[in-house]
Amino acid sequence: MAVNAFGLGAGLQAADGGIVVWGLHEMMGWEAGRPHGPGLHEMGLAPSDVLLVRAPDIQTLLIIGEEALRTPVVGAVLLSAWGEAKALSLTASRRLALAAETGGGTLFLARAGAAPAPSAAETRWAVQAAASAPLEGGAPGRPSFSATLLRRRGGGEQRTWTLEWDRDDRSFCEPTPLSGAVVPMAAQRSAEAWDKHGRCVA
Repeated sequence: MAVNAFGLGAGLQAADGGIVVWGLHEMMGWEAGRPHGPGLHEMGLAPSDVLLVRAPDIQTLLIIGEEALRTPVVGAVLLSAWGEAKALSLTASRRLALAAETGGGTLFLARAGAAPAPSAAETRWAVQAAASAPLEGGAPGRPSFSATLLRRRGGGEQRTWTLEWDRDDRSFCEPTPLSGAVVPMAAQRSAEAWDKHGRCVA
């Protein structure tokens, strides 16, 4: 799923050499597919880059996030959750923001199959796959994403960026322009992130 791939890329950048902990809600794995080794390799990720922790429920997922963020060697945490859950409350998001501020890592919260809900995040994004530009010889292009800023604390207009993931540089970059309109955003796919100051940076 695009929101998980985007979160992994952003987490890898934010970690800056630190460990990336990926907390995966089991329901997300069932609905959107489990992590695939060759696919992670195609993104330029090595097994040593990511520590995958599976969570049977949202409560466990939140505990994973808080504990990981308080660990100094962890540079970034991605929590992938599926569906509506009362546990993903405004209070829970504040606890995650405080943990991010305390530990110094960056938190990315990716949700699918759920409507946007109030949170302590500074921004909220919708992320989905976008058409990629083919490489030389007709080879498949880089992973491409459409990221739409839905809300920013303090206001600001909605805007969409189309970005490609460069596996060699381990960074997002702007693709070569393609003909046609930007792929419409999927409102049910959202991503939020907090940096070491408790601010959302996704």
